[in-house]
Amino acid sequence: MDQYWLEVSIDTAPGCLDELAAYLTACGIVGLVLEDENDLADFQDERRPFWDEVDESLVESRRGVSRVKFYVTQDEEGQYRLEEVTAGLEDFRARVGRDAGTLAVSTVSLREEDWSNNWKKYYQPFPVGERLYVVPEWMRGEPVPEGRTPIYLNPGLIFGTGSHGTTRLCLEAVEKFVETDENVLDLGTGSGILAIAALCLGAKSAVGCDIDPKAARVAAENAAYNGIGPETFRVYTGDVVGDAALCQSLAGKYDLVLANIIADVIIPLAGVVGDFLKEDGLFLTSGIIEHRAEDVARALTENGFVIAETHRREGWVAYVCRKG
Repeated sequence: MDQYWLEVSIDTAPGCLDELAAYLTACGIVGLVLEDENDLADFQDERRPFWDEVDESLVESRRGVSRVKFYVTQDEEGQYRLEEVTAGLEDFRARVGRDAGTLAVSTVSLREEDWSNNWKKYYQPFPVGERLYVVPEWMRGEPVPEGRTPIYLNPGLIFGTGSHGTTRLCLEAVEKFVETDENVLDLGTGSGILAIAALCLGAKSAVGCDIDPKAARVAAENAAYNGIGPETFRVYTGDVVGDAALCQSLAGKYDLVLANIIADVIIPLAGVVGDFLKEDGLFLTSGIIEHRAEDVARALTENGFVIAETHRREGWVAYVCRKG
């Protein structure tokens, strides 16, 4: 039987695109596709040699409008998640405190096969930092730029691709700080991209953890695309904050702990993550929207961390921390 999905689009003002994405992430919606107002103009410029004119009604319809797309199953569970998101949009508008656009919601029904093809058109190889090159697994065999290390990835239905600013910040930090034969812990591993990048760059082993049970399968599949087996990368399911049994399973001292999540998760995580670090280990964390950066920094310092580096991109913040 075909699985059906809803492609959900929410329109917003260009200046609120990242904040809307953060709101959706906080609602548990991931695998977001962000369409900036300027994307259409860039597309026009790239393709101009192939046409004489563009439908002005299309251009006008996108003027002043950016959009976030995501996917939910077309069933009772998916409907519940969609209703939860839409019910909070007016509160989101009030918190933003400036023009957030229409926040109009539209949906399109897709079969799983259609969804997969629709996803793939948004996902192309791209470089990260100085050495990494993220490649969709269905494009394996395409040339990789000289000096770049490929990471082959199929994010599945709900996990990130690595193109978002927060993931790029973390990948760049991994590239900068990972060393040969190190052990890595990736909290909120999702697609596994951060841990896989660390292993491809020379780390000895990695452990992942995510509250979503689907992450273990998705991350393992992505690891396999890169020739990484379960003896090198294993993934646990659960929440390390308050789960003593899970913490026991993860017990160890890691050279790097990674967390690309959201501020509301990083803040309580700051109280336990130090237990997993070696004395000279690093905690690399991102997913922090700009207006929550001070809250996260305060939680980190109150729990004995020294923020060694701060990096910003597209309204997001990443911290490189050491134990004090």
